[in-house]
Amino acid sequence: QVQLVESGGGLVQAGGSLRLSCAASGRTLSSYAMGWFRQAPGKEREFVAANNWSGGSTYYADSVKGRFTISRDNAKNTVYLQMNSLKPEDTAVYYCAARSNGYIVHRDYLRYDSWGQGTQVTVSS
Repeated sequence: QVQLVESGGGLVQAGGSLRLSCAASGRTLSSYAMGWFRQAPGKEREFVAANNWSGGSTYYADSVKGRFTISRDNAKNTVYLQMNSLKPEDTAVYYCAARSNGYIVHRDYLRYDSWGQGTQVTVSS
């Protein structure tokens, strides 16, 4: 099973940017589909973005489309989430997740096999 560690979260003003990283160990990410999810206090975990094993297919939640970009560097075994034009409603703990079937991308968090510990993103107004 792959181990995932997120980093890059923090406090930022509305309109600012952050870049989250998800570093993998134990397995190579080149065969995994990867996703980013987030969970705000009192809310359910929600899909943010995902891509397939090659990064050639990407999907975004409507709420982040045009502002967030998911990318991956399989040589570095790392997945990124570039977040621009951040809004207070983006405040949440952000998690990266890996799905062993790298060809199919899912928005359902139950479809993912491995999870990181999460990184807090706080956007102030």
